[in-house]
Amino acid sequence: MSVEKAEAEQAPAAKAVRTGGRAGRLALRSSPLARDQRPVFEGMSGGQYRPLTQEGEARIHKAALEALEKIGLSGAPPSGVHVLLEAGAVQDDDGRIRFSRMLVEDMLSVAARGITLFGRSPDNDLHLSGSRVHFGTAGAAVHVVEPKTRTYRESTARDLYEAAVLADQLDNIHFFQRAMVCRDAADPLEMDINTLYACCAGTRKHVGTSFSEPDNVEPCIELLHFIAGGEEKWRDRPFVSNSNCFVVPPMRFATESCETMEKCIRAGMPVLLLSAGQAGATAPASLAGAVVQAVAECLAGVVYVNAVKPGHPAIFGTWPFVSDLRTGAMSGGSGEQALLTAACAQMHRFYDLPGGAAAGIADSKLPDMQAGWEQGISNVLAGLSGLNLVYESVGMHASLLGFCPESMILGNDLLGQALRCVRGIEVTEDSVSLDVMRNVCLEGPGHYLGHGQTLGLMQSEYVYPSVADRKSPKEWEEYEKPDLIDQAILRKEQMLASSGIPKVDPVTDRAIRSRHRILF
Repeated sequence: MSVEKAEAEQAPAAKAVRTGGRAGRLALRSSPLARDQRPVFEGMSGGQYRPLTQEGEARIHKAALEALEKIGLSGAPPSGVHVLLEAGAVQDDDGRIRFSRMLVEDMLSVAARGITLFGRSPDNDLHLSGSRVHFGTAGAAVHVVEPKTRTYRESTARDLYEAAVLADQLDNIHFFQRAMVCRDAADPLEMDINTLYACCAGTRKHVGTSFSEPDNVEPCIELLHFIAGGEEKWRDRPFVSNSNCFVVPPMRFATESCETMEKCIRAGMPVLLLSAGQAGATAPASLAGAVVQAVAECLAGVVYVNAVKPGHPAIFGTWPFVSDLRTGAMSGGSGEQALLTAACAQMHRFYDLPGGAAAGIADSKLPDMQAGWEQGISNVLAGLSGLNLVYESVGMHASLLGFCPESMILGNDLLGQALRCVRGIEVTEDSVSLDVMRNVCLEGPGHYLGHGQTLGLMQSEYVYPSVADRKSPKEWEEYEKPDLIDQAILRKEQMLASSGIPKVDPVTDRAIRSRHRILF
């Protein structure tokens, strides 16, 4: 029975909620809802899924402290050695820096909690506390995936800019961290400038970026001051964070990255402390051991950041990856990867620190069924585990070597379903629906299709995909059997053609282009 026919049989009181038949309902569904009326939104609380027992959490914490005290880390730059020793760390005869339990606990006590990652406007701010979940992009793909021709080509600054434009319009992508390398920029500074400006020119959501070398931080910070309207405004609302691989696992500081991190801290830029060991290669093969090493390395990062500036906003970025132990190749789409990410989210909550990790990576080379299950499983587990920042959640293929804009658009639908799982089911006196059941079963037509409750909950309780196809086989044939990739390509072209207001005003844009060679 159609919804229209069901509505015709419904009681007069229920008819009052009608909005003009099918056309009216479609118009209602397409109109924007207030944030608190939407079925899913950024910052909903997860935490329902916990792969570690409480005893497991405690054991990982104890093992990480022991690793810092007995193994320590090598490779810190002289400036880092100075601040760490001033804070109370010890450098032994072997050159490694070791951290006492007391030092780690002291720095955890002053570490920033409940931080906000700012967007260029307050409605894009990300409030990182508890188990609030936000999905976004990340990565350093060197190729763009062309799904129609099934080919890979080198990524450019224009590709990165267009990805930022798409992210700005996709509701379930809450932040945009650099997803591709600007391969058309040969000079490292030119690449960093174009990376940063492509992101900021494409979206007003929070942006994450990296720097090729420490000397590139200052000119990039000057660019951000220009976009923000001055240093004071930038420091008041820093809308870009530094994704910083401050360690080279196992247990070794990355010298130049640490120097970059120090400069970012002093410039007021939040930092992501990114530890990306690969289980079986640069981290222990046991999943628990991979988590221990990542936690130990990030705890060393917490000490480092707070030794430079107590309370500086830093994200606990435990990102252990997985190896296919048959070949040694990375396996970002594996079930083990999903478990590692969820376990890391649990440890973030153990320390009550804002945390981020990777999910949504596909080993598949194209947006196909394999990519669907790989991206779906890890994103759902990341959300259910209460991960504050889910990086690399859309668009990433070939274990981070390829980025696909069409996959990003399809991924937005996928994230909508993942977020609906995070939200869960609210059980209230109204939602158990006894009065509605009584009305339908005893007084009404014996179905709920046209009931006022059904129509009233269409938007607030249910998530609808923008691209995914829910037609019946008959309707699908009537619509000439639309292909999902073709629909994603069409949607991408429409979004790029109607990208909305410029994210950088024309005067500022011209001034920036007069100072730098912008490649898009």
